[in-house]
Parts: sequence; C-alpha cells; structure tokens
Amino acid sequence: MTETDEKKLERRQFLARLGKAGISIAAAGVVSSLLYDGKGPTAAGRGEKVVTLPDFSVKGQAGKVIAVVKGVDRTQTVNKAIELLGGIGRFVKPGEIVAIKPNVAFAVPAMLGATTNPDLVAAVIKLCYTAGAKDVIVIDNSINNPASCFGISGIGRAAAGAGGRVVLPKESLFQNTSVKGGKLIKDWPVLVSPLEKVNKLIGIAPVKNHSRSGASMTMKNWYGLLGGRRNVFHQDINNIITELALMVKPTLVILDGTETMMTNGPTGGAREDLKQTNTMIVSCDQVAADSYGCSLLNLKPADLPYLAMAQNAGIGTADYESLKPILAALS
Repeated sequence: MTETDEKKLERRQFLARLGKAGISIAAAGVVSSLLYDGKGPTAAGRGEKVVTLPDFSVKGQAGKVIAVVKGVDRTQTVNKAIELLGGIGRFVKPGEIVAIKPNVAFAVPAMLGATTNPDLVAAVIKLCYTAGAKDVIVIDNSINNPASCFGISGIGRAAAGAGGRVVLPKESLFQNTSVKGGKLIKDWPVLVSPLEKVNKLIGIAPVKNHSRSGASMTMKNWYGLLGGRRNVFHQDINNIITELALMVKPTLVILDGTETMMTNGPTGGAREDLKQTNTMIVSCDQVAADSYGCSLLNLKPADLPYLAMAQNAGIGTADYESLKPILAALS
C-alpha cells in the first residue's frame, strides 16, 4: 500500500467513526485534508538564516520535578499539581509573556479527546495571569484548517474567555530551524516567530494511543510547531519525536490523562475510544511526564523507543520514579 493509499484509507476510517459518533462532516469542519496537511505552511525564504528556539526551562528544585494528581475536574487537578511543584509563581513571573502549546491537530469537538481539553487550556491561562503574566498566547500548526480546529475544538473560545490570544499560523511566522546534531530537523520551517518575545512556554497534551508512535503525549505535541511537508517524518517517528524534544525546552508540560484515548489514535472518532483514567501529570521533565503517561495506556516506557532515545540524548529521564513524583488525590 502506498503512502497516498494509506492516507485515503485513514481518511475514510476517520469519517466513518465520526458518523458513528453522530458528528456530521460539515459540523466537524473536515471538508478538506482530514488527517494531515500534505504540504503545510512553508517558511518564507528557504535558505535564509537558520535559527534555534530559546531555552524556556526553569531551574529544577529537588523533589519538585513531577506531580501527579488524581481527580475528575481538570481545573482542580492542574491547579493542585502546579501548587505541589511550588506554585505558578515558580514558573511565571510578573510581566512575562507566556506561550501555551496545546494539541489542536483536528477539527473535532473536545468530547472526542483528539485535542487538548479547552477547559484545561483556560485554567492554565488564568493561572498565568494570576502570576502576573503580561500576555498569554496560544499556538499550534493544526493538521486540519487551523481556524476550524481552534473553533470546533472549543480551544479558541476558551482561550479568549480566559484572556488568552490565539495566534493562527501563517507563512510569515515560520523560520528555518535546525536542531544541533539533528538529522531530520535541519533548515526546516518551524513556527518560531510567535515565540521570539515569549519568556515561558507550556505544553498541554492529552494522552492518546498513536498508530505510528505507540503514544501521543507531551513530546509528540511539539510536532505542531513544524511546517513544511512534515508528514514525511512519520517514516522515522522515534527520531523525529526525539529531535522535537531536543528542539523545545519548555517551562512546563501538562499531560492530561483525565480521559485517555486507548484505541484508534491519534484521531479517534468515538467516545468508545476513551477511558476514564482521572490523572493529571505536570512536570519540568517532558520525558518523565510521558514515561508516567505510559501506564495510562497500559504500556511501559520501554515500549516507546523514543523515551530511551530522549533519555540517552540528555533531554530528561524515563525513570520517573527516580524523581520521586509528588502524588495527590482529589475527592
């Protein structure tokens, strides 16, 4: 089966599952390029100066690297998890500009779990403003039409309601970027321009099964910063996820396992794909966060090669237990 045939098959399967969930094609906004944009935005002026992303990380505090909170209310669990790590003031300072990178890949409603939950996005924006943030932007280069994705997922409205500002991708916002020592991200268009004046970067991702990588969590979430014909990287999925994590050094990652997509990821298409797992993971270490998230998918870190690769590259640790996660449960 050719890659084109594979795309067509995945497209038909996704449409069928949306139909079973009672969602019309028009309502889902998936009238074109359902599973990924074959070309995507291209960087202006290929061959121009190659840039690198800033380091948005904060200095670690012993015993306060990862927090895991059990509960059903996303706002409560994320607030508690960040509190356990030292509070939002540890990560966001007065006057700073914060970028939030949710997963807004698909033009489907939040109830299907294929995108970051909009209430969670709103909760994190509000936390940033509580810490004195000057501005909070929300960015993603969606697979489907970005305006449709932000609209139908509910993330656009939720962000605006919390005082955030959605920056939709356009060609002029991409710059050629290379990862030091990378083999894939070399002189590649990346959504860099919105981050140039940003002080802190927070990634927010759902826990999902993924047909190619095994799982889609916080490290895979950075895929949404790539432009160009990024679908070619799926042929080397473990290396591209590792390079993405090398490229992006976030302030925090938030892994939402309140509901986990157990099957048919990353698109899903039916509520039956989801399992209530009532877990919120917040960490300064994206490798540790994803390693913990494996358990929600009934996987072990060793089942996902990119976790060991990221650990070997010095990005973080797949041995999250060594970080002594702070655990809590909300009634």
